Amino acid sequence: MKRTFKNIVAILALPLAGAMIQSCEVSDFGDTNVSPNATTTPITAALLTNSLAQIGGVYASQGMYAQYISESQYTDISRYTAQEYNFAEYSGVLYDLENIIINNTDAKSKVYSLNFGSNANQIAIARILKVYYTWRTTDMLGDIPYSQALKGNPKPAYDSQQSIYTALFAELDAAVKQMENGGAAIKGDILFSGNMTRWKKFANSMRLVMALRVSKADAAQGSAQAKAALAADGGVFTTNAESAILTYAGGAFQNPWFARYNGRKDEGISEPMVTNLNALSDPRLPAFGQPGKTGKVTGIPYGVSRDKAVAFTNANPEWSFVLTADLRKDNSQLALISSADVFLARAEAAQLGWTSENAKDMYNAGIKASLEFWKVFNQASYDAYIASAPVAFGANDALTKIRLQRWITFFPNGWQGWSEWRRTGVPDLKPSPDAVNSSKQIPRRHIYVANEASLNPEAYKAATAKFSGGLDTQDGRVWWDKQ
Repeated sequence: MKRTFKNIVAILALPLAGAMIQSCEVSDFGDTNVSPNATTTPITAALLTNSLAQIGGVYASQGMYAQYISESQYTDISRYTAQEYNFAEYSGVLYDLENIIINNTDAKSKVYSLNFGSNANQIAIARILKVYYTWRTTDMLGDIPYSQALKGNPKPAYDSQQSIYTALFAELDAAVKQMENGGAAIKGDILFSGNMTRWKKFANSMRLVMALRVSKADAAQGSAQAKAALAADGGVFTTNAESAILTYAGGAFQNPWFARYNGRKDEGISEPMVTNLNALSDPRLPAFGQPGKTGKVTGIPYGVSRDKAVAFTNANPEWSFVLTADLRKDNSQLALISSADVFLARAEAAQLGWTSENAKDMYNAGIKASLEFWKVFNQASYDAYIASAPVAFGANDALTKIRLQRWITFFPNGWQGWSEWRRTGVPDLKPSPDAVNSSKQIPRRHIYVANEASLNPEAYKAATAKFSGGLDTQDGRVWWDKQ
């Protein structure tokens, strides 16, 4: 089933100066019904909360490409029907974050914005979040509008992904350096409750993970950025308590996996995911998938036709949902970047020779942190797991094992898992047996919104010219995808 979303031009060309109210349409009626006592400056704390409320997600399409997830009946995505990426969050959220920056910078509004926290720290947080959202979007598509985005330009140029990554690294560095100690407490922060030390660690940890993402496209930049991230003020995540983990309140603010199964059951953990974890005797499997009455986690066959999927789920009524019920409540947590992700990135950086850290120590620490996060850790099973032949760190296959653990640890974040597989080829995923796309291969990117070719033709043509035949297809590879 092909999904159509908002036009990228309409989204990224939104002018910033006039909009003080989000999620509504405003007509110009002069001063009618305008309170003379009302502020025309936005409440930046509310803009921050709104931006954070949308940061988590299921990333179902990407989870299917990473083979974390299989479909129980409607099997179009896992059979590779073309998916246009949803730009809605890339407009409204970046628009809110840009308004935080503007209103904490402009002399006329920064005094009022100080009511919601230090001007410098609000700007720094907004910059970090803009990086996160932009990083995610460029990883899905490749080249996107960046330098000309959000400036009212109806036909913004697409920046190269390479230049975007360079700019994002610089943004994270600048955001950490501009933070001030002892400033007014940040309000509206539902991620770290205004703890600026944890914001520094988030920025640095993101920078490290991003550095590994470019390892094959620009190893020199990756190495330099990895070193800089580890040396930056505040350091990186080293415990689960420090990690970027969004805690949902429930009610109107629901964990997306709860919402995914609230009245529907269209997806389950995939058979390839279950097979990979069983091959390792991985203790996380009973957390990643809902066990049946016998305690078995049953994955759904991946990428099969609707008839085959329905036949399987009918014959296996205890097929496993993604995550156990206690991990997908409306108020469950969701990791954005965890200490396990960071330790394993450090392990890969060390194994690549980028740092002098001990790769084995970082590898084992990452596995331990992941088991602890999923609440399946006990010392005896951990010791046995890291000593087992498929897992034990070895000189000949260390890099492959690190990359496999990174793919596992990112679960159920499909964007990260798919991105890591595209970069490394680990694990050895097989395409859908019933693929409907022309190449019959796992998609390497999402396609642009359909009418972009007519509304922003020059930018669109320049971006798609980088792909084989100049075609906007799922088989085109983004800049860092050198597998």
